Amino acid sequence: MPSFDTVCEANLVEVKNAVENTAKEIATRFDFKGTSASIEIKDKDITLVGDADFQLTQIEDVLRNKLTKRNVDVRFLDMGDVQKIGGDKVKQVIKVKNGIESELAKKIQKLLKESKLKVQGAIQEDKVRVTGAKRDDLQAAMALIRKDVTDTPLSFDNFRD
Repeated sequence: MPSFDTVCEANLVEVKNAVENTAKEIATRFDFKGTSASIEIKDKDITLVGDADFQLTQIEDVLRNKLTKRNVDVRFLDMGDVQKIGGDKVKQVIKVKNGIESELAKKIQKLLKESKLKVQGAIQEDKVRVTGAKRDDLQAAMALIRKDVTDTPLSFDNFRD
């Protein structure tokens, strides 16, 4: 039975490289000299540290540019709240999305049921497996998911015929 998986996975190697390039640029830029501006990544959390909200925005812009150059969709970034830490410093934690949340998985499953296509969606941990009798139905399901789910960068893999 033909099937494919709908997943939400960032290329973590490229994300790490983009963070390292951002750190290099912060170290060399004149407007960041003598400030506490920094960026680091641990697992799937990127931490920005700066003297003010404005500085965090600048670091975020540099990071977004580096991610775009490396063909990583910026929709993978889940921006956290700005927190005050000792003195006049602020920090922000950005989570890198990995895996489809249960709400989105249910939305995709419901979308497939309502589409009248002859396919079934099954939620498996952090992905949605779509199975159908015909390859054409699966390709129509891919197009439907791409069209209706625009807020999350989804990709399709494990296509079996």
